[in-house]
Amino acid sequence: MTANGKGNPTGDGRRGAARRPRAGRALRLAAAVCVAVLAIGLGGCGNGSDVTLLGYSAPREAYEQIIPAFQRTPAGRGVTFSESYGPSGDQSRAVSAGLDADVLALALAPDIDRLINDGLVSADWRSGPTGGMVSNSVVVLITRSGNPKHIRGWDDLVRDDLEVITPNPLTSGGAQWNIAAAYGAQLVRGRSEDEALAYLSDLFHHVPVQPKGAREALQIFLAGKGDVLIAYESDALIARRKGEEIDYLIPAETVLIENPIAVGREAHDPAAARAFVRYAESPPAQEIFAQTGFRPVLPEVLARHAARFPRPEHLFTVEEVLGGWGDFQRRFFASSGYMSQIYAGRTPSAHD
Repeated sequence: MTANGKGNPTGDGRRGAARRPRAGRALRLAAAVCVAVLAIGLGGCGNGSDVTLLGYSAPREAYEQIIPAFQRTPAGRGVTFSESYGPSGDQSRAVSAGLDADVLALALAPDIDRLINDGLVSADWRSGPTGGMVSNSVVVLITRSGNPKHIRGWDDLVRDDLEVITPNPLTSGGAQWNIAAAYGAQLVRGRSEDEALAYLSDLFHHVPVQPKGAREALQIFLAGKGDVLIAYESDALIARRKGEEIDYLIPAETVLIENPIAVGREAHDPAAARAFVRYAESPPAQEIFAQTGFRPVLPEVLARHAARFPRPEHLFTVEEVLGGWGDFQRRFFASSGYMSQIYAGRTPSAHD
């Protein structure tokens, strides 16, 4: 462990995360070790706890500040962290397959919900004061510095002279948010479902590559590929803070991104995991989210940063415009869904 309690980076970008034994087995093993240690007169076990945090890639910089801040509180004293960041869908599937997770901070609610049936997350994970959400954002369009292609909104993305970068929706929660924004924007503007699907089909004819996750897509764009990147607002703000030569614009019509956080039902130390989630939802941590490019979920913190986070002219949610995540994912991302048809070169119809 390093000084702040984080595991050493591994080759896949995960920090100290491992396939740890499930809680019951782990506790029995710990008890056996304590008994053995006491039996040979070498002392007892310590009171420290280790919390494994699995997150999607975008908020890594935020949690790198939130974790040490939590560790300075009475509830966080002595708690160490192992962290893993990657595409949200991949992270959710890895947990289902056995990867240890005490706290899950993913890109979209369905990546948490899918773990309920596996018994890995409680069905009431949304019952807290923020409805289970820990940060917000919006979908934006990132351009080259000075916006040389004069991009103003969604209509420009289907021009013949543009290449568009967006991640793969089969692995990336950010990509699903991008599709929700692009398709939903057409509906908000009064177009029919078939017209919105035709727009989406046209848009993906301009997408030359689809990276696994939002952060990888940003890196590819910064390396010079493409004319515009559909992305999280937070990624644009992080890139600017790091001195990258980009501009970005918030389309008049865009979706409110809501990022969930939940405690795993088999957390090694449920009390420590719950304490961390409560802290992440608290004003001090929400202030850190704001400073690292995320829209706070607490209205009073968001109000202090109103100039940095202007409200889009037509901000909508997945529930308001797209019928909720269940219906949206079934129609768009199932094996025979709209995106599969688009990838096959066909323009789908809402009436098929």
